[in-house]
Amino acid sequence: MIKKAENIIVGISIGDLNGIGSEVIIKTFEDVRMLELCTPVIFANVKILSFIKRNLESTVGLHGIDRLDQLVPGKINVLNVWKEGVDLNLGTNDDKVGEYAIKSFVAATKALKEGLVDVLVTAPINKYNIQSEEFKFPGHTDYLDQELEGDALMFMVQDNLRVGLLTDHVPINQVASKLTEDLIVKKINTVKQSLIRDFSINNPKIAVLGLNPHCGDGGVIGKEDEELIRPVLKKMFDEGTMVFGPFPADGFFGSGHYEKFDAVIATYHDQGLVPFKTLSFGKGVNFTAGLSKVRTSPDHGTAYDIAGKGIADFNSFKEAVYLAIDVYRSRIQYEEMTENPLKVKEK
Repeated sequence: MIKKAENIIVGISIGDLNGIGSEVIIKTFEDVRMLELCTPVIFANVKILSFIKRNLESTVGLHGIDRLDQLVPGKINVLNVWKEGVDLNLGTNDDKVGEYAIKSFVAATKALKEGLVDVLVTAPINKYNIQSEEFKFPGHTDYLDQELEGDALMFMVQDNLRVGLLTDHVPINQVASKLTEDLIVKKINTVKQSLIRDFSINNPKIAVLGLNPHCGDGGVIGKEDEELIRPVLKKMFDEGTMVFGPFPADGFFGSGHYEKFDAVIATYHDQGLVPFKTLSFGKGVNFTAGLSKVRTSPDHGTAYDIAGKGIADFNSFKEAVYLAIDVYRSRIQYEEMTENPLKVKEK
């Protein structure tokens, strides 16, 4: 079944109400042109968002609804996931507020699964105050990986700079033990398929960074690059995947070498995200590749230190909305090109 390309419904989970999530959401949709691109629906409570809006001295209009079939195009819809009031103390870590962040996220994910919203954009959460007996996940991605079809991969995106990870939220002393041939092959294939399906890049070129300094210097400071990573990449290249490496990570970004590739895969979190965030200038987006549905988020956290001050930069969140729409449309185009490519004429 071919999906619609117009009037894309963007579901938005509210994130930590004591952080800057609500602020960047409101600031994003103060630009009325955004409502020509999509119909937003924020999973929260219209009264509390109205309070936050007044605190920001924003004049943006909010349309409260109790069911998704009440959604109105051209409005900033707020689905009342809960009715009771919530005590806020902006800039602080609060377990109770964490519960509401998860109520919003779980409801938004359910709507995404059921096709009631087309894409999901998640505002930042606090990974500590969301933990409970009902929700035992390190963050958004792990829960989405359970709830949606596919294999989730963190993919950081800013224009033509795309950085994926072999391992994401893994302690540094466990990274080497997590790397296996199966993992490397799976992650590279996920990135490759996402570049083709989500970014309309045919036969993409992918670079993989080495694990150890100088890729181990021939085994002197680590054998993983020569004994594991390089053979896997060669095998995949010989089978038709345009994957190259491993490359020493230290000079790869500074030299501009990354510009020669459609995506870069780092072996661990900070190896990829430190250069990405340095280069993306606050406009980066965290895209969860490899899943059956589209989810993006800004590349920053709750920013408690500036919450409620009205100075949060909303560009990353706005870019997250743009990317979600772009990927959704790319998937429609991909499905149209690959579904029933040759129809047999009836005689």
